Amino acid sequence: MKPSNHAQSPALQRPDHASAAASAGTPFDLGEGRAYENWRSEKLNFFSLSPEALAKTLMVPVADPASPRPDEKGAIFERCDAFNMAIYATSPDTEKQDVLALARHLGLQRFDTPLCTGEDGLTEITVADGGREEFYIPYTDKPLSWHTDGYYNKPDEQVRGFLLHCRRPAREGGLSELLDPDVVYIRLRDENPDFIRVLMEDDVLTIPANMENGVVVRDAATGPVFSVIAGKLHMRYTDRKRHIEWKDDATVLAARQKLTAVLNDAEECIVRFRLEPGQGVVCNNVLHRRTGFSNDPDAGSNSGENSGGGRLLYRARFLDRVGAHQ
Repeated sequence: MKPSNHAQSPALQRPDHASAAASAGTPFDLGEGRAYENWRSEKLNFFSLSPEALAKTLMVPVADPASPRPDEKGAIFERCDAFNMAIYATSPDTEKQDVLALARHLGLQRFDTPLCTGEDGLTEITVADGGREEFYIPYTDKPLSWHTDGYYNKPDEQVRGFLLHCRRPAREGGLSELLDPDVVYIRLRDENPDFIRVLMEDDVLTIPANMENGVVVRDAATGPVFSVIAGKLHMRYTDRKRHIEWKDDATVLAARQKLTAVLNDAEECIVRFRLEPGQGVVCNNVLHRRTGFSNDPDAGSNSGENSGGGRLLYRARFLDRVGAHQ
């Protein structure tokens, strides 16, 4: 794999998504064919593995998440550099404080704190019975469609990395599927560079305000699908069909249709993995979705960490990429 370079990233600034300056000197400049071809070749070479081999390649054993060894951290950084994601495996008894410690060791420090986030920065993803959570799909046993985390955030509050840790799996189902946004960018640009041009416009995708009982709990957010932040590609996307507004433009519609075709391509470079206790995903906010699942009938819902309840995952979102503060 390509050696990693973990210089500390600059402070997050509001990116100039629409201007050529944002992508100048990077493979994402539509006027730089050679830089793009070199980057494209290297990226697709990483994903030349079979789905089974790819999942094995992404796996990194971590003996102590609260104090990972340099070689363990290095292995995670290498995979995130190449694939924008890594899967780690540690003790099934790993607790919240250990997950948070691992995130810090991986350079993930600046939390994004959406609704339902705990004071420690972690969100418990489990089936809810009552409360605010029960109105949001992640807290049910239903499938989750393709999305990146924080797609409803404003441009200067983009989620650039997240960690998802399994404390308890479901009895059946709950398969995770992950796709590197770099691959999606390549598929669209190869089809038609204008698809990239329109999806980088500042007004292409709007998520309306979130209302609860007539009160705005999150303002509307308008921004691009693809942007370049500190020289790295970032994607903001959701496959949801309701409560979403796309720019009314023929090229945007064609780009959306191609994007949907890529996400539904069974031969695409999609990582499929069912997290088991002690396993987790750490990534640069890759596209992901979840199949539906079922818990044991007596598992209950909204169960705490140490109870014998149903599926329970910890999630933390960050304004940093993996390795940002190393």
